[in-house]
Amino acid sequence: MSVKVEKIVDPVTLGEGPHWDERQQALYFVSIHDRTIHKYVPTTKEHTKTTLDGTVGFIVPVEGTTDQFVVGVGRKFQVVQWDGRENSRAKVVRELGEVDQHTNPPTRLNDGKADPRGRLYAGTMGHEKPLGVFVPEQGSFFRLDGSKITTVSDKIGISNGLTWDLKEKAMYYIDSPELNIRRYDYNVETGEISNLRRIFDFKKNGIEGTPDGMTIDTNGNLWVAVFNGSSILQIDPRAGKLLQQIPIPAKQVTSVTFGGPNYDILFVTSAKLKIDNVEQKPPCGATFIVTGHGAKGYPNNNFRL
Repeated sequence: MSVKVEKIVDPVTLGEGPHWDERQQALYFVSIHDRTIHKYVPTTKEHTKTTLDGTVGFIVPVEGTTDQFVVGVGRKFQVVQWDGRENSRAKVVRELGEVDQHTNPPTRLNDGKADPRGRLYAGTMGHEKPLGVFVPEQGSFFRLDGSKITTVSDKIGISNGLTWDLKEKAMYYIDSPELNIRRYDYNVETGEISNLRRIFDFKKNGIEGTPDGMTIDTNGNLWVAVFNGSSILQIDPRAGKLLQQIPIPAKQVTSVTFGGPNYDILFVTSAKLKIDNVEQKPPCGATFIVTGHGAKGYPNNNFRL
């Protein structure tokens, strides 16, 4: 099969955090600066959204529910109830905690995912003003276990891609300004991480752009969105080797996840941010599907309260 890229959702300002919900056979994602959460159902092509009261870093379904999600809103972890209907008002039913409360200027939550045991990992990013210019090493990386928040790492620039490999007992993580991918030893029982190594250097491998969102396939290879690089990468993290690079018709590619009935469809989000007065024209900011890439992924994990 040859690789095929198709647009499925019209552009948003900053699409991020795609999560495939197996129960509803639907894709959820966010548009950070639009302050919106989104749902897309491939079988009907129905796309719905609703607006929250703050920047939205990620959305992860709560285990055992069909209408509740843990969402990063500003610097808060909130449980939000939404029925998935167009502009149906979402309700905050519980607040699980706030991070970086004493950071000035303020940070915000960015990417977040649940691990195989339902703990949430998410991080903050440095204050951004003007757009595209960040306060370095201002953010942190956290683990949310129920409502207990633990700081996992500090001095983070832009907390981004996350994924786990239980066979390798590894967690992979991206702090975007490092232009590298981190690997930690990961204890699935406790959620503890240790023994940091950096396993894929963008500059040394000649990759233009910045690493952003990330997922993993069933062969243990990473799939990484390249912001300002118009592509997604497939990387063997054990060998630190680039396996393939797939062009995406949007410069600011933000994240990727596997989904569909057989988990062989890649859902890819992107942005259309105007940085340094450079306009990003459609289909920049759209959500895409990629097929024919020769890989399959795992079900996404839900958050367990």
